[in-house]
Amino acid sequence: MTRAFEPAAPFARPVLDLARALVGAELLLDGVGGVIVETEAYARHDAASHSCRGPTPRNRAMFGPPGRAYVYRSYGIHWCFNVVGGEEPGCAVLVRALEPTRGLERMRARRGLDDPRLLCAGPGRLCQALGLDASHDGADLGSAPFALAFGAGEPALVAGPRIGISRNAEAPWRFGLAGSRFLSRPFPRAPARPAAPASA
Repeated sequence: MTRAFEPAAPFARPVLDLARALVGAELLLDGVGGVIVETEAYARHDAASHSCRGPTPRNRAMFGPPGRAYVYRSYGIHWCFNVVGGEEPGCAVLVRALEPTRGLERMRARRGLDDPRLLCAGPGRLCQALGLDASHDGADLGSAPFALAFGAGEPALVAGPRIGISRNAEAPWRFGLAGSRFLSRPFPRAPARPAAPASA
């Protein structure tokens, strides 16, 4: 089951909470998509965030209303999709991967492969599979062609460092659905606890 979509309200929460809440949400674009299984949070004054130096023509959507899309091209190659939110302007959540459940044939045609595990495992793959590009930057996620519904429960999550950044890289602001086969990359294993000393 999913909760009814409420414009802006679910997105105006601390960005780490939003990143966790989006895991398990259903994201569709023109009826194509699935369940979000991996996210990364980016805060206003986070050194790794596009917003850390203030508004620019590229990141203007990050400073707009919560519940909008922020879409940018990474390294001039791949599109990346973010959900704008947080308690202050300049925050967003990168959607890194989803489990495809609807419109798989359209995704396969766009991606040129069959394996469902590789259709949306990574920001660039996800955008290609869903047909996301710069034309969706700033779009309202509560209106067509988008549909976004938060999950009703609280799924088991794993957390770890974000991927592909050099600043504030140690922050454990990447979140994933525990046990999912559709993650972009496995999460680091938790360090083993030392054995308890033997009793005398």
